[in-house]
Amino acid sequence: MKIRQDIVSTYRDVHSWVGIISALFLFVAFYAGAISMFEESLQNWLSPPVTLPAPPSLEQTPDLLNRVFEAHPEARENYTIVLNDEAAARRGRVRWSPPGRPHARVPVTVAALDEQGELVSGELPLSEAAHFVDELHQQVGLPLPHEPARLVMGLVALLYSVALISGVIAFLPGLTRMLFAVRADGGARKKWLDFHNLLGVFSLPFHIVMALTSVAFAFHDQIFTMEHFLLSKRGAAIVHPQGRGHGQPHMQQVLLPPAAVRDAVQKQAPGFVPETLTYTLMHGQVALRVAGHDDRYSLRGPTAGFATLNPITGHIVSADYLPGHQSTGFAVLTTFFALHFGSFGGTLVRWGYVVLGLGGAFLFYTGNRLWIASRRRRERSAGLMQETRGTWFLQALTTGCPLGCIAGISAVFCAAPFLSYGGGYVTVSAIYYSIFAVFMISGFIMPPSFALRLQLSVAGFITLYIPFAAALATRPVLMSPTGGGLSLCAVLVGAALVYAGLRRGREKPTAPVCR
Repeated sequence: MKIRQDIVSTYRDVHSWVGIISALFLFVAFYAGAISMFEESLQNWLSPPVTLPAPPSLEQTPDLLNRVFEAHPEARENYTIVLNDEAAARRGRVRWSPPGRPHARVPVTVAALDEQGELVSGELPLSEAAHFVDELHQQVGLPLPHEPARLVMGLVALLYSVALISGVIAFLPGLTRMLFAVRADGGARKKWLDFHNLLGVFSLPFHIVMALTSVAFAFHDQIFTMEHFLLSKRGAAIVHPQGRGHGQPHMQQVLLPPAAVRDAVQKQAPGFVPETLTYTLMHGQVALRVAGHDDRYSLRGPTAGFATLNPITGHIVSADYLPGHQSTGFAVLTTFFALHFGSFGGTLVRWGYVVLGLGGAFLFYTGNRLWIASRRRRERSAGLMQETRGTWFLQALTTGCPLGCIAGISAVFCAAPFLSYGGGYVTVSAIYYSIFAVFMISGFIMPPSFALRLQLSVAGFITLYIPFAAALATRPVLMSPTGGGLSLCAVLVGAALVYAGLRRGREKPTAPVCR
């Protein structure tokens, strides 16, 4: 394809500068996002088990609910019934929580019946380490309130889109010549440039999806409002709370028992597997939402699709988010969300997203490294014996930010098994940002080559320690799919970082900085 050289040069400059501005934010987003593909599994793995009697059967759950409402009237406002027996054994059959602020975690209480039929309740011990990593992903690493961080994320996503478009245009003229060419005899910089281009081209569809969907998430509230205004035809089913196991027994109408609700959903939506029933009391009325999955279809949420039911009759009254039963408009929007979450195709697709996410983080890191090397070369060609402050500043950022992110997240997973409840949000946040700050500061006060070598090695060893920390804390490592997967990734990433640090030790130091 023929494009004028001046146009190619302009787009190459745009790609470089826009990439430089957004790359470090994107590194954090992609690295943390790759890990949060298994947020729920990691949360369950890191959280200590519930110390309650065995959960009652689904048929006995109404008796449990009656006792819960008698002892805890506030539970009527918002409670969840877990349908899956294995999940109920791990996290309780019935749980409830007080109303909370958006994006804020609130205590969750679970309940069971002892051998004498008496109510036993306690706080659900949930680790927030995996949730923190997901928040880190959503907020591109910024320790800000959610709303301002989301707007910054939207701006970064727009810059990301510009970098993608300009990079494609700059790469097009040499597409056929460079697509499969990794120069073995052109020096390390040319090898990394070829690998950067190759990785960027072959993962381009994934990056386009991430850029577009990230912009959508930044303005999710507005999109959600318009979506319901334009597409939704029916509101949520709400009825007065009545009946055995759900409210006051003297009321005339009876809400369906949980087992009947499950059967009603499966009859109306074959293939959909209901997992939880969530009842919410608003202004004296109850809304029932069923969460579950259907492996044949994309899911609106990261791990579940939803249906709204009439809690008296069990009829589905809103299938806006029910996999396989959506209108065309809602199905298109669900596909948009599923492409970002990787909530389609099962575990294999999620692991594919992990690989692509880690590859994306590496792409942004190498982009900055290539730009720094190119700038140093131009400075030497101009006769400068010392690198400029701008080059030094970007070098320090490119060293401290990505490696601080890796080390901070690894430190969180090393510490979480030893913390109460697997680590509260404030605690794991303090651990991450302390490590991140140390890496950032050391990147600025140490000589660049030494800082890079040291930080690569330290981040690598912290990451390698994750499976050992889990084993010391008696968490299942090899016998658990989650523990085994996390340990394998930790060993691969940690070994690569340590190896890179050792290789850097044999390289010549960079030029001193012009202070």
